[in-house]
Amino acid sequence: MHILCGDIGGTKTRLAILEANSYSFRPIIETNYPSGQYGSLSEIIFKFANNLGQPIEIAAFGVAGPVLAHQCTTTNLPWTIDARELEQNLKIPSIHLINDLEATAWGIDALDEQDIHTLQYGAADPAGNRAVIAAGTGLGQAGMLWDGVRHIPFATEGGHCDFAPCNRLEYELLASLQHLRGQVCWEDLLSGPGLIRIYQFLLNRSKTPVPSWFQLAVAEGDPAAGISALASEGGDPLCREAMELFTRLYGAEAGNLGLKLMARGGVYLGGGIAPKIVDWLQTPAFLQAFCDKGKMQGLMESMPVRVILNDRAALYGPAIYLREMVLRS
Repeated sequence: MHILCGDIGGTKTRLAILEANSYSFRPIIETNYPSGQYGSLSEIIFKFANNLGQPIEIAAFGVAGPVLAHQCTTTNLPWTIDARELEQNLKIPSIHLINDLEATAWGIDALDEQDIHTLQYGAADPAGNRAVIAAGTGLGQAGMLWDGVRHIPFATEGGHCDFAPCNRLEYELLASLQHLRGQVCWEDLLSGPGLIRIYQFLLNRSKTPVPSWFQLAVAEGDPAAGISALASEGGDPLCREAMELFTRLYGAEAGNLGLKLMARGGVYLGGGIAPKIVDWLQTPAFLQAFCDKGKMQGLMESMPVRVILNDRAALYGPAIYLREMVLRS
């Protein structure tokens, strides 16, 4: 059968038609759309479907935000998505919404060995819970509960929990952001915009004039990529310091999630940022922060930590959700 599925993010919306059988999926057509250039998901799907030349019977979308009663108000887009309205407006009989990190979690088991990079092997428990954390436009978090037969993903909004500093520099970072934003959550730092905030904080703290390359990058709309590139090239000490702090914070919060969920089955790093900064994640800062949980350090060292390199986990996940939870019921 053919399934319409989608990965609906704050920056990019990706739609695909997948041919599904009992064990695998084959993409028939796939298209990317810049989310911010459209007024609604319905507008994007209508444009995509018009090019298909065939009716769509069933669809599922992973959306960046909490899904409640078949609806989602997206976190980093001014959209309200209602599955029942989409069904009526687009003449699609059955549409399902799940959280985007829940979708990523569903997609993990569809990946091949080369799609995963291991940062810490630990002592994996096949029947242990799993955790998924993904920094990108925002910060998503999900869990995977072992039910005795398989892992069942579930969504959380843990990225919006209060940021907790661990040293003087991080306390200063928190204070500077509280002055500007009030409540400071982990997403405010562990995201593309978060890396920019970290760099700007370090600029202000060091009383360094704003460099011309940063002003140009801001004007072009992608300063986070510039910070990461200059940090790796060694061309800007503050960029390197920003990436080191970002990496340490990513490790700390990934460890927090793993500890809360007792993720003996593994902690997975998804999203758009982790695959691009694997070299940074392999530095001691990440795993030291991940494992630095006092009396629980031994437990943390036993948890496998893996980076999802293939971003199709988030695209295939909604289709796997349909196959496992809807079509078989």
